[in-house]
Amino acid sequence: MTGTQRRQQLIEIGRALFAERGYEATSIEEIAQRAQVSKPVVYEHFGGKEGLYAVVVDREMSMLLDMITSSLTQNRSRVRLEQVALALLTYIEERTDGFRILVRDQPVATDDGRYSSLLNEAVNQVAHILAGDFERRELDTSLATLYAQGLVGMVSTAATWWLDVRTPPKEVVAAHLVNLCWNGLRHLEADPQLDSEWPTTATDRPER
Repeated sequence: MTGTQRRQQLIEIGRALFAERGYEATSIEEIAQRAQVSKPVVYEHFGGKEGLYAVVVDREMSMLLDMITSSLTQNRSRVRLEQVALALLTYIEERTDGFRILVRDQPVATDDGRYSSLLNEAVNQVAHILAGDFERRELDTSLATLYAQGLVGMVSTAATWWLDVRTPPKEVVAAHLVNLCWNGLRHLEADPQLDSEWPTTATDRPER
């Protein structure tokens, strides 16, 4: 096995173990054992468990971000929303281990590469799309980021739920998510107000 092949083998083994057990419960000893190599070989390639983990996370982040970014090239806004939702669900379907790694525990010292960082990037891109739509409809463009946070958060939460249930099919999930997003976005009020203001004490609260 060449050095490149060995490195790829260790990445795949590490990816499977990190997804199965999490970062803390995975050891260099077990990674080396599954690869049938000595521990120094793992250290030679990655400098330790944290180095291997960083490579695994970086690869998964890059792949998912590429899928999301490429889905935003369509012209119509609804199609772009559909493709973003479907891209995330497809990634979960095809690289379940990778998604589990991104959303579960990580080393305390890790500042970058978290799933939240990827979601922030998705929010930025969706906010850019919404800002253009808001401007055309004479809505307040400064609120585009707030709406993008809500949309991305909704899709992300539903996708994390779908990770375990896997039903209905991803195309159905994406269609319903966009149905909720789009039909709500179509009828946005320019200056929404709360229907009521709750009293400050529970005893004054009206019966519902």
